[in-house]
Amino acid sequence: MTEAVIELRDVSLTLGEGASSVHVLKGVSLDVMAGEATGIVGPSGSGKSTLLMVVAGLERVDTGTVRIAGELLNGRTEDQIASFRGRHIGIVFQSFHLIPNMTALENVAVPLELAGHPDPFRVATRELAAVGLSERVAHYPGELSGGEQQRVAIARALAPEPRILIADEPTGNLDQATGRQIADLLFAKAQERGMTLVLVTHDPTLAARCTRQVAMRSGRIEGASFEARFASTSG
Repeated sequence: MTEAVIELRDVSLTLGEGASSVHVLKGVSLDVMAGEATGIVGPSGSGKSTLLMVVAGLERVDTGTVRIAGELLNGRTEDQIASFRGRHIGIVFQSFHLIPNMTALENVAVPLELAGHPDPFRVATRELAAVGLSERVAHYPGELSGGEQQRVAIARALAPEPRILIADEPTGNLDQATGRQIADLLFAKAQERGMTLVLVTHDPTLAARCTRQVAMRSGRIEGASFEARFASTSG
């Protein structure tokens, strides 16, 4: 039987204080099974990205439980969560989040180096090759196209060999053709490595490529998720 690698139970989260506080997540419960590709969809402000941040341990919940890869995140220190995230979760953001004064190779290698990996630059070289950037390892982010920068970000996310890959609007800053190439790469790598993929997207075509879609509205999960076929281009 396939195990759940993401288990959220009655999770609630309020951001801000006083009159400016916003109840972003309201009693959210969700299971994501190992190897599944789940698309989180819904209008702006529905809580999609915040849900991803909870899964990544980047936001702490007010109530409810968060269990990732069999481990409870509630009650852990920031350092403990950061260490856990470094081992189990790869993250791809819409805006790439590359360090501008580091080369593509350094952007991928430095997080591994900080985590104590014995050979970070060898792994970084391998992962950049895996996303088609062997010829761009010495280039800085400002010398790369948007699609190339996102490939570097994907290589960085894949480098620790995480069990879970989460992506927040990974094609949102790219043109349609480049976005499709990045989507192809994400789905192919997740399938090839047996990773669980969770992505937030406004793009219905991208969402339809997931094996499952979860719709959110006003901080809650709406109705039942449904199954969808992988597109034939998903690798």
